Amino acid sequence: MKSAINIDQLRDYSSLFSTKNAVQWLNGDLSFIKIKIARHNKSWIGTNKSYFDYLKHTYKTLEKHYQNEYIFKNTFLNSTLAADFLKTDVRSFNEFRVGDSVADLAMFNGKSIAFEIKTGMDSCKRLDTQIQSYKEIFNEVYLIIPASKLSVYRHYKVGIIVFEPDKKKFRRERTSPAHTINPNAIMNVLHTSEYKNIVTQHYHTLPKGINSFNQFKLCSKLIKAIPNQKLNKYFISCMKERNAITDDLLSFKHFKEFKQLGNALKMTKARYQDMIEKLKYSVNQN
Repeated sequence: MKSAINIDQLRDYSSLFSTKNAVQWLNGDLSFIKIKIARHNKSWIGTNKSYFDYLKHTYKTLEKHYQNEYIFKNTFLNSTLAADFLKTDVRSFNEFRVGDSVADLAMFNGKSIAFEIKTGMDSCKRLDTQIQSYKEIFNEVYLIIPASKLSVYRHYKVGIIVFEPDKKKFRRERTSPAHTINPNAIMNVLHTSEYKNIVTQHYHTLPKGINSFNQFKLCSKLIKAIPNQKLNKYFISCMKERNAITDDLLSFKHFKEFKQLGNALKMTKARYQDMIEKLKYSVNQN
């Protein structure tokens, strides 16, 4: 009879799925995976199985026993519900900073949407502040939570997406209300070149006497005078032009265990496939 997997082993497995390690894999360095195999799965040594096989094995174990943020976010990105959000001309960001808060996922197409993930291991600490920050720049805000935690989060005035682990399925429990963006908050998210482009686009010129010392103040005043719906369109357009992930990768159907890693590292499909090929070396190869 197999012994139960303990929590320390699960946490050790979860450390495999980090962007730092994915960069090492891309460079052909698989040493961190070798350490985990030697520590927890010596029976894999001497077989013809690959590092790719081993990562799929550890992912499946985590999926069943330890649904941390990586597993939760990755499962969502592979879901049919995420595909509904991604089906139009969309740009997506992994971890989008808004002031002191960081949305786990942000999407921009005809509207802006923030997603905050709360696993069964997370607390509600700072959530009120996070939600308020997101509402000031996003048209819609969603919490993604386990179905078992619905009663804990139901009172928040946002959209709710619940995950049903038995069905391995996400469903939209409640649609997000529409939010009106705050020009002051938008200014703190935009890069200098972006807010200057918005001013030029709307007013056809930059203000007279603008320089590096007064540009924020002058442009902020002009941006506040732009009708809100128009400003919202300008903002979404700016975000779609940033160095964001393309929907090419997010729509990729293969190697589902690593989609969030590709998402976080803004990989092209070709780069993603290159990483997979490097992981297909046999565990016995140096």
